[in-house]
Amino acid sequence: MQPIIITGGPGAGKTTLLNALGEQGYATFAEGSRTLIEQQSRLKDGVLPWTDLPRFAQLCLDLMAEQKRRALDHQVAFMDRAIPDIVAYLRVGGCEVPQAFISGSAGYHRQVFACAPEASIYVQDEVRPHSFEEAQHIHQLLVESYTELGYQVVDVPWGSVTERVAFIREHWLAKQC
Repeated sequence: MQPIIITGGPGAGKTTLLNALGEQGYATFAEGSRTLIEQQSRLKDGVLPWTDLPRFAQLCLDLMAEQKRRALDHQVAFMDRAIPDIVAYLRVGGCEVPQAFISGSAGYHRQVFACAPEASIYVQDEVRPHSFEEAQHIHQLLVESYTELGYQVVDVPWGSVTERVAFIREHWLAKQC
């Protein structure tokens, strides 16, 4: 089955949600961009999205394409962000979106679960430098990009982790019948 994407602006509880899905036995793939930022920050000449967004986007494309390939080995797999997220972030940065990113955006489950940033949990740090208002703007551009790429965006309501997992399971399972 095609991998199922959980997307949304920074500070939306995506990672916590993904971890909870993993605890229920589903295959999960962590947010690659955050891992890359942490890795690149430790390098003297590391590539970071706020210093060289196009090069950082290419690193993300390579990592996320590999995650997608690995996810296809599982009956059900959830991904914390995916290649279409890179398209949106390039647009946020005012950068050209090369065709490889558009082509790479295909091949995921047609439904995408979107989690909006939540003020009560939002934290800025060295890996998440955006203000809450910027996070909300990024979220909107993510939703627009996924829609333009032909995906059906399903808004995940804010609630407890248990409620959010139940929402995804019920909504996803209902579409499988």
